Amino acid sequence: MNQTLFVNGRYTTQAMTGVQRFAAEVAAHLPGAQVLTPSGRLRGQAWEQLSLPGAARGGLLLNLGNTAPLIRRGRQAVVIHDAGVFDTPESYSAAFRLWYRTLHWGLARNGSRLITVSNFSRTRLALALGVPESRFGVVPEGGEHILRQQADTAVLAKHGLEPGRYALAVGTRAAHKNLAALEGAAALLEQHGMALALAGARDASVFRAQGAEAARPLGRVSDAELRALYENALCLLFPSRYEGFGIPPLEAMWCGCPVLASAAGAVPEVCGDAALWFQADAPETIRAQLERLITEPGLRETMASTGRCRAQAYSWPEAARQVLALAEEA
Repeated sequence: MNQTLFVNGRYTTQAMTGVQRFAAEVAAHLPGAQVLTPSGRLRGQAWEQLSLPGAARGGLLLNLGNTAPLIRRGRQAVVIHDAGVFDTPESYSAAFRLWYRTLHWGLARNGSRLITVSNFSRTRLALALGVPESRFGVVPEGGEHILRQQADTAVLAKHGLEPGRYALAVGTRAAHKNLAALEGAAALLEQHGMALALAGARDASVFRAQGAEAARPLGRVSDAELRALYENALCLLFPSRYEGFGIPPLEAMWCGCPVLASAAGAVPEVCGDAALWFQADAPETIRAQLERLITEPGLRETMASTGRCRAQAYSWPEAARQVLALAEEA
């Protein structure tokens, strides 16, 4: 491209979740891009809204993590990952909802190039913001980052987990993650001498508490530990009621871990026929699919192979290429 590409580096100051993962991976695959990070007295939203526009003057500004400066008129692209603040307001604090709704509405009207991560999110965002779906370009995410580090199998012994004898859930305790739906699954696993392990962290400043008390909490884990957990799990249980994309199922498929997921949000779009599906609001369907995986000979191996093949369609270099092509339209 003929102009300087600046990347909003606010994500570098935030804890790693799916949004920050997207930003870090895409930025890493944009040769020559200048990542602008908070400096001086301002931090967070204040830096982004007041200092960043000046720092990116004279170039194209790429914002990869849901937020961007409102006063920037054109010459910027922003990736909005989902319409969660509109569709699942119970998962967020009132202040967070108000700011994100106001910000996204403004970004849809200040000349920004709009990008999202799935067809599902494009439809929901267009409806919530009152703009045509054609305003949003769609760039699927990747998942191969999970294979970069050697699996740290010490995490199993640390938490008393045996290979193949536990199911894994990954996520925060946000209401839309629907972890409470796994209570019945935990009981079924216990009947078979297995456990339910929950990896993730809760951000109390944004998310309201809700979760599966029967799960064995692992807390926040490293990528090396998460790879080991995927590779040795019976399966990944993903009961979310709402996802703009869903990185954990994709990570699991890259690791050969079968995915059992709710047919909600963008997850069916991502996993296709490589997962076993249940209904997010019907815990008995979770138990039925889990029982099938445990007892049906050869099913786990077939799903592991199918998942690996499906995962090959998603990669971070391709995501970065598509983001750059869409951003240049700004």
